[in-house]
Amino acid sequence: MGKVTGFLDFPRLAEGYVAPAERVKNYKEFVMHLSDEEAKTQGARCMDCGIPFCNNGCPVNNIIPDWNDLVYKQDWEGALEVLHSTNNFPEFTSRICPAPCESACTLNINSDPVGIKSIEHAIIDKAWENNWVLPQVTKIKTGKKIAIVGSGPAGMAAAQQLARVGHHAVVLEKNDRIGGLLRYGIPDFKMEKIHIDRRVKQKEEEGVVFKFNMQPVELLADDQGNICGVKVVSTELGEADENGRRRPQIIPGSEEVLPADAVLVAFGFKPSPPEWLTGVKVNTADWGAVLAAEDQDFPFQTSNPKIFAGGDMVRGSDLVVTAIWEGRQAAEGILDFLEV
Repeated sequence: MGKVTGFLDFPRLAEGYVAPAERVKNYKEFVMHLSDEEAKTQGARCMDCGIPFCNNGCPVNNIIPDWNDLVYKQDWEGALEVLHSTNNFPEFTSRICPAPCESACTLNINSDPVGIKSIEHAIIDKAWENNWVLPQVTKIKTGKKIAIVGSGPAGMAAAQQLARVGHHAVVLEKNDRIGGLLRYGIPDFKMEKIHIDRRVKQKEEEGVVFKFNMQPVELLADDQGNICGVKVVSTELGEADENGRRRPQIIPGSEEVLPADAVLVAFGFKPSPPEWLTGVKVNTADWGAVLAAEDQDFPFQTSNPKIFAGGDMVRGSDLVVTAIWEGRQAAEGILDFLEV
């Protein structure tokens, strides 16, 4: 991959930073992506190692040697296609992921690893700058409805995967904006919120419906115990408490029922399954997490066959890249289940 002797010819090059005197003037990101030539040189360092451990080091199994090679050849659109084939939101991961792929890089045994994260950053930023990131709209409509509780990276990834094959995906979010902890837990200097807003717009054009200011209060089941809907209420931000935090408050009389053929629970940061999960026979671990294994006929299916779970709700607090992967895998489980 890349240049055969690239890892011997070129040193690792770190991304640049906005000067401290400038960055203190605002709260914007201060890490600058590599130039085309710098990214090409870093792509050249990817050695033909035979077994690319970086793929397994990455929770979403990014096909890293391939996009490194394409960047080295300056085929940026090809690199973007490979990157998007496994990762819905590389602009998130290239900014806030701690890059376990680099720790797994073969070159890391006795030298500096390939700058995988910086190359990913360069690919996706160049793609947005050139309007290469477009909605993937399908003409197929299955008529199947999936409610997704939570709009963090797991919920967003699952919604996109489901909408792209024609299912009607509705994302329920208790706050007034989409993103979960991506929006409310990560400061702008690490990731500006325009990256979330652009993805929300893309997904809306793909058919995903977002409902703001709305946790869910009850999952509804039919006589056989199968999910048939979600009872929700609308919320608004209440008055600030002594710490200055405004929490969502239920709006009286706002209760409504949304029909659903399946439900994906994708919220948490720390597992905190509400009481309505036990009412529909969803098993949880002793420490509170929803039990939804990957290694089963339908990945991330809970003990209730029409409810799937992913992200922090299953794993507890973890990496954004892991949440994206679990959202994608939960969506695959839902797709397989709806085919039966």
